[in-house]
Amino acid sequence: MKDQTIKKAILLLAITVFISIFAVAQNPKREFRGAWLNTVWQTQYRQQTTECNKAYLCHQLDSLKAVGINVIIFQVRPQSDAFYASKYEPWSRFLTDNGKAPVPFWDPLEFVITEAHARGMELHAWLNPYRVTTSAKQTLPKGHIYHKYPKRFIRYDGKLYFDPGQPENREFIGKIVDDIVSRYDVDGIHFDDYFYPYPIAGKKFADDSSFAKYGNGMNLGDWRRKNVDLLIEDIHNRIIARKPWVRFGVSPFGIWRNKKTDPRGSDTSGLQNYDALYADVLLWEEKGWVDYLIPQLYWELNHKAAGYLVLVDWWSRNAGKKRHLFIGQDVSRTMGEKSLEKKISLTRNASNINGNCWWPGYSLSKNDKGVADSLITRYQQRPSLVPACPWIAETAPNPIDKLKLSARKITWESTPRRGEISDIVRYAVYRFDSIDDIDIDNGDALVDIIEECCFEANEPGVYLVTALDRINNESDASFPIIIK
Repeated sequence: MKDQTIKKAILLLAITVFISIFAVAQNPKREFRGAWLNTVWQTQYRQQTTECNKAYLCHQLDSLKAVGINVIIFQVRPQSDAFYASKYEPWSRFLTDNGKAPVPFWDPLEFVITEAHARGMELHAWLNPYRVTTSAKQTLPKGHIYHKYPKRFIRYDGKLYFDPGQPENREFIGKIVDDIVSRYDVDGIHFDDYFYPYPIAGKKFADDSSFAKYGNGMNLGDWRRKNVDLLIEDIHNRIIARKPWVRFGVSPFGIWRNKKTDPRGSDTSGLQNYDALYADVLLWEEKGWVDYLIPQLYWELNHKAAGYLVLVDWWSRNAGKKRHLFIGQDVSRTMGEKSLEKKISLTRNASNINGNCWWPGYSLSKNDKGVADSLITRYQQRPSLVPACPWIAETAPNPIDKLKLSARKITWESTPRRGEISDIVRYAVYRFDSIDDIDIDNGDALVDIIEECCFEANEPGVYLVTALDRINNESDASFPIIIK
């Protein structure tokens, strides 16, 4: 009798564990799974040869695709410089010396776009809008705009920044974004959390002259927020005019405002985005100037000043209704407190959150504290489609026809791209055990997202293919291909 009781207890425990694993291991068909690849302070790019850099980036992309990442956010303008062939700014000091072009020549942005797309992933170009230098000792190469217009810049804590209050600077930054969008096949433009600089105690940001000239009777805080608002609105308008399918996203500091300052704020006590960095990100969503927000919730679950549990709930209730909301996750802190399961569960169960973005992406590639193993085996076993953007367009592509089967290779005809939202740029491949199981809403059936028009089916089953346009609207399924 005792043995039977023990066996029943063991069986019950096994069932509980299985259900628990199954619940967390579910594969949402659509989920933003981003990874930030920063270039600021990354010394390897400058130390390596062109070919080594290409191989290094390919390794990063392969590793990130293997853990289910579908969006690469690659930093192309870390500090008023460029990881691409810019018309306006010098090559980045984190890539070359004194603003010189790399030898042998290559364009990192163009390369990463091509390689990410070849792996079925999106590429969002990440820019820091105002930062010019990261230390007081840093010098700028010849030809930098600072040498021509030094009065358009402010030195704060020894570091140099564009003055956000000067319209000429907004125009300049807008031209840089327009240049990237017009010449490169990016899927998104991304700004991080650095708007007005993070405040240093006892130090003043010396924008008195521009405030006196352009303040128009506003108080200083409202005027500074207005300056950032104008930049965000201008970037939005430029992108829409140039390529309306290119999404514009911002990853703000994780606290909008504290409740003790504003009853709409979160029950936290940390630095306030609205008051310290002058970024009113909720307004940007309300106005439709951004396509997504990724607040950086890098803290532990129960952090005293800024608890993740408090903030993920606050953001879910206060954003994500008109535009996409994803959550920025810090790999080191998450794995350090063993909260990966909890954090993914919270974001997947929140009503207005549609994915996560991992900081830094290099930590996923290195499998820091086993994060890649966990994602591959439990939380991101299958690929996932990037959420579509119905406010841009909702018309789905036509289904794919004329599928052919040779041995185990499935092929189909590509559709010419015309530089429109409706261009087919990726394909989703599904596998089912039988015809009766077909359901393309089932994320567990999604086996790959690819750019090329062929797929090697190495496992028996029933295969279907769908087409995805530039903002991830999906066609109906093709007719089934049976592999025995």
